[in-house]
Amino acid sequence: MLPPLAILYRDDRLLAVNKPAGLLVHPSPLDRHATSSVVEQLQQQIGCKPYPVHRLDRPTSGVLLLALDPTTARLLGELIAQQRLEKTYHAIVRGWLAETGEIDYPLAYLPDKMADRNRQREKPPQEALTRYRCLARSELPFASDGKHPTSRYSLAELQPLQGRKHQLRRHLKHIFHPVIGDTTHGDNRQNRVLTDRCGALRLMLHASRLQLPHPHTSAPLDLRAPFDAHWAQLAAALTLNISPP
Repeated sequence: MLPPLAILYRDDRLLAVNKPAGLLVHPSPLDRHATSSVVEQLQQQIGCKPYPVHRLDRPTSGVLLLALDPTTARLLGELIAQQRLEKTYHAIVRGWLAETGEIDYPLAYLPDKMADRNRQREKPPQEALTRYRCLARSELPFASDGKHPTSRYSLAELQPLQGRKHQLRRHLKHIFHPVIGDTTHGDNRQNRVLTDRCGALRLMLHASRLQLPHPHTSAPLDLRAPFDAHWAQLAAALTLNISPP
């Protein structure tokens, strides 16, 4: 039996949980081998159907916001369209990241459904902007790229201004600082080295904070999700420790 999901916030309209890495948000025909999802677990845990209002990739952990009724889901969708949700992520990436910067790089549309894939060519690249700052750097005495005797890593704080599919992972790849553990947009040689040295490797991307006005009262909400044990273990191994969000 799966452990209950950690609830970060709940009232009669909203629910926020700390989604574990590796768990789908909702059942998907694209992954028939998945045994559960956030929506299915919460239906059993709280006794009613929640409505996810934004996306977290399956391997990403952190704050996930859900509505408890269709009206609230619609109001949250309007806030998202108005870009009134402020999202903060943390990631461990390859290499030494600059102190601060912006990644302004349009992203090609990635369809969610098999039926949409033929439409991909019809859509122009979508505007996408990510702000980042480097919180810590480390250099460790082992090779991971076949070129250098040491390996460098950075702990990044990230703020995507849009919510394009895989935006942070694709943007970090674009600037040659892929997220550690990313098997789709990352550096698989680096991933294999860290798996050998540190054990099983998850995607080191965490949705640590979500700020928004309450859709019914406009009261400010500041939702924060702590890092999981795997994150803390790898961050310590790479000497990239920070305080919990």
